[in-house]
Amino acid sequence: MSSRTALKRLMTEYKELTVNAPDGITAGPISGPEDTPYEGGLFTAVIVFPKDYPLSPPTMKFTTDIYHPNVYKDGNVCISILHAPGDDPNQYESASERWSPVQSVEKILLSVVSMLAEPNDESGANIEASKMWRSNRKQFDAIVHDCVKRSLGI
Repeated sequence: MSSRTALKRLMTEYKELTVNAPDGITAGPISGPEDTPYEGGLFTAVIVFPKDYPLSPPTMKFTTDIYHPNVYKDGNVCISILHAPGDDPNQYESASERWSPVQSVEKILLSVVSMLAEPNDESGANIEASKMWRSNRKQFDAIVHDCVKRSLGI
């Protein structure tokens, strides 16, 4: 796929997101989902698209401090939809859960909002956050609330 075709697709997806954005998604920060410890937070992220998009998945990295089982300490997001297409070499994910060219930026963002609401602590990128999510939810929530405050500049 040529870079011109990839750019055309990205512009189409961007236009759709700006005109008909799903709840909690804007061409700006991701809003913390309601009824979660992330509620009220505004979390910025960068999505980097490879030259062969949509054949290969983009990468996503939060630029706002966020504490989450599926986000590495450096902000990189670890969710199935952003993993390379095909079978998982670790046999944890099915190929249908991983990236495919039919996925879109909207689906990525919706998956991230869902991830914020329901972390996958079985496949943690941040092991400390995964353990705390399971064993000490009160402390986990307190750390996340601090992240929410910092995301708002408080």
